[in-house]
Amino acid sequence: MALANTADRYGSLTKTFHWLTALLIITLIPLGVVANNMAYDIKTGAETSDAFVAQTAWLFSLHKTMGVAVFFVALARIAWALSQPKPGLMHPDRKVESLAAETVHWLLYGSLVVVPLSGWIHHAAAVGFAPIWWPFGQNLPLVPKSEALAGAMAGAHWVLTKVLAAALILHIAGALKHHIIDKDATLKRMWFGPSDVPTTAHGHKHAAPVTAALALWALALSGGAALGVYAPHSDVVSAAELEVVQSDWQVQDGTLAITVTQLGSEVEGQFADWTAAISFDETVENGTAGTVEVTVSIGSLTLGSVMDQAMGPDFFNAQEFPTATYVADIVPVVDGYEAQGTLTIKGQSMPVTLPFGLSIDGDTASMAGGLTLNRLDFNVGETMADESSLAFAVGVDVDLTATRAPTSE
Repeated sequence: MALANTADRYGSLTKTFHWLTALLIITLIPLGVVANNMAYDIKTGAETSDAFVAQTAWLFSLHKTMGVAVFFVALARIAWALSQPKPGLMHPDRKVESLAAETVHWLLYGSLVVVPLSGWIHHAAAVGFAPIWWPFGQNLPLVPKSEALAGAMAGAHWVLTKVLAAALILHIAGALKHHIIDKDATLKRMWFGPSDVPTTAHGHKHAAPVTAALALWALALSGGAALGVYAPHSDVVSAAELEVVQSDWQVQDGTLAITVTQLGSEVEGQFADWTAAISFDETVENGTAGTVEVTVSIGSLTLGSVMDQAMGPDFFNAQEFPTATYVADIVPVVDGYEAQGTLTIKGQSMPVTLPFGLSIDGDTASMAGGLTLNRLDFNVGETMADESSLAFAVGVDVDLTATRAPTSE
């Protein structure tokens, strides 16, 4: 069998590309459906066991890895197809049928690129959960970590997958029609081995089918916009709105971040809304130099693709416990300072010491510190009683800049 195409026959490489792509797509679609259904069970709390979460992540990783493979196979297939003659249509006189068949072909070719690419961009823009199994990293050039971009690409992937599925069904239906009803060689000439293939006339007209395919994609994507599928997907409860606090030192800006380890990969998040009431006297060298009272709006946390899970009843339970607090004394130590106090999360209070460095320039102070908490101390993720899916240790990092409040005269 010849490797390259001829005027009337597809070569063995074209056939290999065709059936390899078909196998990948037919595997990927149900795999994605199953993984998404399992993720929904995790999100709603129906399933939270370590084994179930690990299996879900494994399926998503398999889906993503196969999707990347489809992307590169599709590029190679398209490049090969552009270099080869294409056997003509079996029934060029059937104008409407020919236009429909060519349009479906362009939908398939394009979808084989844009569907995995949209999923890949979503993966690169999101944070955490189910890595791609390859040694080249999880990011993409020019793709920032962005919840807005991740949401938009997730929506686009959902819409474009539906276009791919519809085109695939039409393609299969057309092939079966040719084979069973028309009894021609359309399907036979794409299969391996010798077959009687009639001479066909050339003259594929690409302009109209390409235009029709582009119009269908635009229509589908517009429908997705009407459904609101491009917004960041989150059913998290509304974050508690914190009131501005007045204290001796006023926080001007800062970051309160956490780092969790899920399935061996670090996932970083930040709380967007938190307050700190600080009293502090830098001249005190022994004993208590001040106090701090921090209130954190739990619902303001962003934690990538695991955010919804983090807000659920088994984790932070933001619905019932919308805030966390930390009340502590500020004590000078040999190499800096410590905040020695009590942290309350999800109704559980534990003594916690936060070591930090401090620099003061006039009336402006900058501090940075960090510590590691055990999530089980605060009943967070109790159903994940081992570390196979979610590590016990949670890193907390805080840095802020504060200015001294003017003294009243």
